[in-house]
Amino acid sequence: MNGQAQAAAQQDVPSPTEDSAPASAPAAAPVPAPEVSVRAAGEADVEAAAVLFRGYLDFYEVDIEDPDAPRAFLAERIAKDESLVLLADVPDAGTVGFAQVYRGFSSLSLRTAWVLNDLYVAPEGRRTGAGRALLREVLRRAREAGVSGVQLETAYDNTVAQGLYEAEGFVREEFHVYFHDLG
Repeated sequence: MNGQAQAAAQQDVPSPTEDSAPASAPAAAPVPAPEVSVRAAGEADVEAAAVLFRGYLDFYEVDIEDPDAPRAFLAERIAKDESLVLLADVPDAGTVGFAQVYRGFSSLSLRTAWVLNDLYVAPEGRRTGAGRALLREVLRRAREAGVSGVQLETAYDNTVAQGLYEAEGFVREEFHVYFHDLG
């Protein structure tokens, strides 16, 4: 993965205070989370995906000389079926997140492996579960496709995102590279 793509997803991991009330306080009724739906992006979704992709690039302070380059890059990946681009939709917020997966191969398993290269949730979609939903959909599709596993990487100091990955079954390897064994 291009590295720290998961920082924006870190906002989807509830803080300890959100999941549990203090022992002396009565338990509050849980607030229902909005339903997050995840779908594969097609050519008709390029504009929505490009807005998120630009937000992702801005988040990582990537200088883009040509403002249309992110859109063109995604359009080409989608048109040539070179990557799987997923979009997360949240009611009343719209399309708030995206993930991009590249298909590769694992010489050690002699099978296909996937790299979750990009995962981003826009500020208005954070803490909705969109990042977790995207991650789970990537894993679901990977299992369905029979791949050996999904690899991603994140920054050493991105402990919130690391918590999300580990909670979803990823195992930390050297250099903070994660691999989720799918059997």
